[in-house]
Amino acid sequence: MANLVPGSVMLVPEVPLPMVIELAQKAEALGYRRVWVPDEGLATRDVIVTMTAIAAATETIQIGTGIVNPYSRHPALTAAAIASIDEMSGGRAFLGLGAGGSLTLGPLGIERPRPLRHVREAAEVARALFSGESVDYDGQTLTLSRAAIDYGRPDIEIWFAGRGPKMLRQAGEIMDGVLLEFLHKPSLGDYIETVRAGAVTTANEPSICYSTMVITNPDRIEEARPHMTYRLVDSPQQVKDLLGITAQHTADIREAMTHGLDVAARLIPDEWVEPFVIMGSIDECASEIRSLHREHQFDEFMLVVADMEEASTVMTDVAEVLARV
Repeated sequence: MANLVPGSVMLVPEVPLPMVIELAQKAEALGYRRVWVPDEGLATRDVIVTMTAIAAATETIQIGTGIVNPYSRHPALTAAAIASIDEMSGGRAFLGLGAGGSLTLGPLGIERPRPLRHVREAAEVARALFSGESVDYDGQTLTLSRAAIDYGRPDIEIWFAGRGPKMLRQAGEIMDGVLLEFLHKPSLGDYIETVRAGAVTTANEPSICYSTMVITNPDRIEEARPHMTYRLVDSPQQVKDLLGITAQHTADIREAMTHGLDVAARLIPDEWVEPFVIMGSIDECASEIRSLHREHQFDEFMLVVADMEEASTVMTDVAEVLARV
């Protein structure tokens, strides 16, 4: 996929593992650069097992966490797992970090204190371990004593995914890449500017991956609607104001979410979904991604697959979209 905007894909291991492996092989054959595997705790198959299986079944595609949090797994053990997968795959692993959310942490009864500091220290510890040094680390959330792994690669990439301004500024300062997923498109420039403002403070040059759903079949907007529920209620107030989402709307959606995302999805009209996704014919989708890239100069586009049963078809369509960008 030698396109103007390289493509990658998020594969959620909510379906049987053999199917995820098959889809990763399909993504590789279609020319996608990397596959991201989310860690959603007990809601999906284990992220490390899934990544290992994908690494064993593929040859060129990069494999990483999309994302893993610093609470449910010790960040040093996560770093060791990523380095192990990197070794077995011939240097194809990367680490994606984030603060985690209620879907992952809630069923485990894990709180999420000081997420900004936790993410920073997880990245610092992983980078030190990847470099092969013996690590004595006395942080505010992590402590290591003579910790080391001797099979790391110093340039394993560390990415961040999130949307809070403090998190994004920090990511610009210290991360190799930043994943901006499923954001309000008219606000995309503000998010990217926040990352780049943080990068200026340390002369860092993080890559930026923009990610959302691509809907080439109008019926697939129904797949997006459940995923807009939690994204909309957590959107910044200025985004809610632009969309006309009131406090009552937000309260109603939150209440409906307690009965399931499909129930809450009935409260989400098309006009609240469309500003978050790429939608139209293959040529129209290619034109919009081209326009967004021209304006914002992101380095990669990552496809969000909402329905894993449709993943093969969607990946094929979006490979064609990206070929026309």
